[in-house]
Amino acid sequence: MHQIIGVTDLQRRFRTILDEVVKNHVPYVLTRGSRPEAAIIPYEDFAQFLAWKERDGRGAGCAAPLRRRLAAVPHNDGGVAAPAVRGSGVGRLYGILQRR
Repeated sequence: MHQIIGVTDLQRRFRTILDEVVKNHVPYVLTRGSRPEAAIIPYEDFAQFLAWKERDGRGAGCAAPLRRRLAAVPHNDGGVAAPAVRGSGVGRLYGILQRR
């Protein structure tokens, strides 16, 4: 199951959080002002995400697995959260997931 943490709390507890992500494979959703902004996931999950994205060229091939992983993340409007990594193109992928 994932955890939700504010960026200020993450700054204070970064080493502990990173160890939990790496050793226990616990993903974290990072929030700023109670709004999901990004996620910290184990590198193995990220490598799998990249493989799905590469397979489809635009990232649509990974929509179903990402939807399952994000299904439990609450969002302010009652929908699925759309964490994004600024400048990486991943935000566009989450936008695609939101529209489906």
